[in-house]
Amino acid sequence: MARIFRAMADPARRRLLDRLHADNGQNLGALCRDLAITRQGITQHLDVLEAAGLVSTLRRGREKLHYLNPVPLHEIYERWIAKFERKELEALSGLRKRLEEEAQTMDDSRDKPALVYVTYIATTPERLWEALTDPDLTARYWGHRNVSGWARGDTWEHRRPDGGMDLVGTILEVDPPRRLVHTWAWPADAGDLARHSRVTFDLEPVGDVVRLTLTHDGLPTDQSEGTDKGWATVLSSLKSLLETGRPLSLPR
Repeated sequence: MARIFRAMADPARRRLLDRLHADNGQNLGALCRDLAITRQGITQHLDVLEAAGLVSTLRRGREKLHYLNPVPLHEIYERWIAKFERKELEALSGLRKRLEEEAQTMDDSRDKPALVYVTYIATTPERLWEALTDPDLTARYWGHRNVSGWARGDTWEHRRPDGGMDLVGTILEVDPPRRLVHTWAWPADAGDLARHSRVTFDLEPVGDVVRLTLTHDGLPTDQSEGTDKGWATVLSSLKSLLETGRPLSLPR
């Protein structure tokens, strides 16, 4: 957290985070526009933000896109704000909304992912893979059971405790314990492939921890508001479960 606070102490870096929040997935040239800072200076600021986990990057051909990663901000919120919050502190309500929301989705363009999140978890790839695919474990940190045979072409179901399904999909890629890709749709949209988005989990061991990158692309505009408010909470709860044995208390 000290690295995060140091990264956010600089007003130029805060402005870069604001710009990514307003328009996520920008390249270096777009971020340099209208800022009275050299291209090299912007690059150095982005390196600091990326080292703190506040910005993640994704290659699209020769282009490098930058994304706001709200997971560390959500963890700061849980550690330093939520437990002190009171209803009468109206001044905190706007901050809470901002910290709990995930990176704002772009317009209807499908040229780049709508949501990209990165978190580091002190666990093994095998244990993290189990947490992503075991229905009982997903129920603990997500509140839903993710049920599938976990082979390419199998169905994927996001089941509530009462057995009902909130989401459905199809497994597209399975490479344990490195990569999992499946489609994502509301049950009412199951027959409309144009309404299917795609969720990708990439697991990469980094020393004693695992870097988990979640990419959610192809999300229809009318679904983005309901979807983008949950991923940061789910990832934080997953991290808490694997590192402490206790998930976050999620609303049912």
